[in-house]
Amino acid sequence: DGNSHLLAYPVPNLKAYDPAFAFELAAIIKDGIRRMFVEQEDIFYYVTVENEPYPQPPQPPGVEEGILRGMYRFRSSGADGAELKANLFGSGAILNQALEAQVILGERYNVAADVWSITSFKELYMDGTACDRVNRLNPGGEQRVPWVRRCLQETEGVYVIASDYVKALPNSICRWFPKPPVALGTDGFGRSESRAALRRFFEVDAAHIVVATLAELAREGRLDPEVVRSAIAEFGIDPGAPNPVSV
Repeated sequence: DGNSHLLAYPVPNLKAYDPAFAFELAAIIKDGIRRMFVEQEDIFYYVTVENEPYPQPPQPPGVEEGILRGMYRFRSSGADGAELKANLFGSGAILNQALEAQVILGERYNVAADVWSITSFKELYMDGTACDRVNRLNPGGEQRVPWVRRCLQETEGVYVIASDYVKALPNSICRWFPKPPVALGTDGFGRSESRAALRRFFEVDAAHIVVATLAELAREGRLDPEVVRSAIAEFGIDPGAPNPVSV
C-alpha cells in the first residue's frame, strides 16, 4: 500500500492524512466531524492509522493548525550552536525513524537536526499549487505563501523527507522548499517481512535517513565524503544493493 496517498491526489473532495501520533489523529477527527457533520461540507476523509505499538507523546503547544494543514515542527534539535544543520521530515510510523536519526546525527556526527511531522502530503500539495495559481493569475499583486514555505523560510541546513509511501509524495512538495530535499520512499513491489527488514530494504529506516543527511552535507561541501563512507559501513548498508524498485 505504498500508493494509496498518491491515489488520493486526483479526488478533489478527499482529505488524506497519515498521522503518526494519537494527538494528531484526534485533531484530524475533531476537524472532520466539524466540517462533515456541523458544516455539512461535501468532503470525506482517508486516514491511515498505524498498527505498530510505540509510545505516544503529549501534544506540543500550538501545533493544531500545522496538523490540519499538513506539517509542523515536532521536535527541535536543541543544539543551536552546531555548525552542521538538518531538517528531517517523516509521516506516519516513519516519523519515529526520523526521531531516531535525529539522536544519531546529534550524538555521533554533531549535526543539529529538527524533526518535522508531515500529516498530509496532499494538503501541502493542494495548498502549494493553489497559492501558485493565485500568484500566477495576479502578477504584481500580493503574493500568497504556501504553508511549506511559511514553515521553512527561516530554517537552515539540508532537508531529508522519509515516507512509508512512494517517493512521488515527498517529491510533489519539493518546489516549495528552500532548496531541493532528498526524498526517501517505498517504491517497488510489496513484500512480506518484519518492519525493520522492510524499512531497511526500502531504504527508509533511521540509518538511511542518517546517511542521506550526511551525503547531502557532503554534496554541499560541508562534510568530508569519508564520513559518509564510514557511516554506510558502520550501519551495514550495501552500496551495491539493487534499487528496491527493480527487485
